[in-house]
Amino acid sequence: MEGLMLARVLRDLSSHLPARTLGWVFPDETTAALLVEGVGNLVLSYRPPQPVLFVSRERLRGEPRSPFQRFLASRVRGDLTGAEQLKLDRVVALHFAGESGFVDQAPTRLVFEVTGRNANVLVLDAGQGFEGRIVMAAREITGSRNRFRTIRTGGTYSPPPPYDKLDPRAMTEEEAQTLSALPVGRWREQVDGLGPLLSAELARRSGLAPSQAPGNAWPAVLAALRSLVLTPTVSEGVMHGGAREAARDEKAASLRKLLREPLEKRVTLLTNQLSDVTRAEAGLDEAARDREEADLLMAYAHTVEPGASEALLPAFDGSGERPVALEPQLSAVQNAEKRYTRARRREDVYVRLAEREPELRTELAEAQARVGQLDEATLEQLEALAAQLQQERPEKSQYGARFTTPGGFEVLVGRNNKENATLTHRVGRSLDYWFHAQGYPGSHVLVRTSGKDLDLPDLLYAAQLAAAHSKARGSSNVPVDYTRIKHVWRPKGAPAGQVHYTDQKTVWVDGVVPGA
Repeated sequence: MEGLMLARVLRDLSSHLPARTLGWVFPDETTAALLVEGVGNLVLSYRPPQPVLFVSRERLRGEPRSPFQRFLASRVRGDLTGAEQLKLDRVVALHFAGESGFVDQAPTRLVFEVTGRNANVLVLDAGQGFEGRIVMAAREITGSRNRFRTIRTGGTYSPPPPYDKLDPRAMTEEEAQTLSALPVGRWREQVDGLGPLLSAELARRSGLAPSQAPGNAWPAVLAALRSLVLTPTVSEGVMHGGAREAARDEKAASLRKLLREPLEKRVTLLTNQLSDVTRAEAGLDEAARDREEADLLMAYAHTVEPGASEALLPAFDGSGERPVALEPQLSAVQNAEKRYTRARRREDVYVRLAEREPELRTELAEAQARVGQLDEATLEQLEALAAQLQQERPEKSQYGARFTTPGGFEVLVGRNNKENATLTHRVGRSLDYWFHAQGYPGSHVLVRTSGKDLDLPDLLYAAQLAAAHSKARGSSNVPVDYTRIKHVWRPKGAPAGQVHYTDQKTVWVDGVVPGA
């Protein structure tokens, strides 16, 4: 419902005020109707996204269906003394005088925010204007839902933020002439009280297309605008077209907001992953230095004093002696092996990330293009993008990554220590199978068999998953132990994910995801 339409309803209502009220009825969960003597039912329908305020001569019935409606029926009472609108915004205040009786009811104000998805009805204490203490609200808005504006019972109500637009009820010819270069359909950006429906009606009454700037024909648009102020109604064709446009615009805006967050998160994730490639590449220099020092230590281990914290060793290229830092508690060979391990780890990380770099760059370019296209995309394009993202979204398991063996058994793979512990000690049943790479940190793999035995293809499939999700990833002939869940337990005081097990058997597999 648009501002000029609300102004017309209040204009007709105000001519009968003050007026006696005869009580509230509630046709449904989000509709309240006040019977006003000499007027009829003043109906407040506050269901998002299309709230409305109108006067009805129908006979309406209905008992309160919510705590807020019960509060209205019992506390918002007495003569209706005033009705006002915040400029031509979609915010209305109704003033009630209260009443005396067995239980006196204090004067109150009822504020109706006729604002699309954010529609709300609030009871304020007595006062002037649109600010005051909130006695009760149909919808409470917390900071988690709206960080800019909260609505809480007992809090202070602040109306929507102020804006600066021309008032069509007092628009001068000079003001109208300043808008002559603006398409008629966009006059609502500068003129208060207009929305999609009335903008379309304004174009129809002026004889111009919504996309057409009036130019020298601005007097016709001004005359049409003044007629809208008096009778803000729309023709049937405009009603359907304007309503459709408003609904499409609202749906498109909602979809843009919904899609922007995951797309921007995707861009951030891919950017960080590419930064990991750069850091891993820089780590190759450190890996080369570790290997060189490890080679020197292996070649000259017999010259290194036990317990030394540093050794000067001749460089292989004859450039002089190289200082090599040592861990005193380790022998020269152990120091060398530690460097080899560190270098191999850095090299493995780089190889694994470098293999994905072209794919990451392609995905990043695609994600950035999608973000860039959001603002200009049509509703159909946004719906297609939402469907595509839904298809691309990987299936999530509440606990662990989910796979299926060739025999059709569900396999769950822990993605961290907490999930490992949950799968092993809570999800798994006593006769389910449990897999873990022997001698390597890694994921717990649970095969849910309901007590059935596993065939060899299923065993090898699960074992490969355990190897691929361990520190032995990418290696060949990785030993993987498997046993029934009932033979796995957590030692007292051990951290999450650490277990002991018995009755295991071992298979040797390659550390790659099956089918990869």
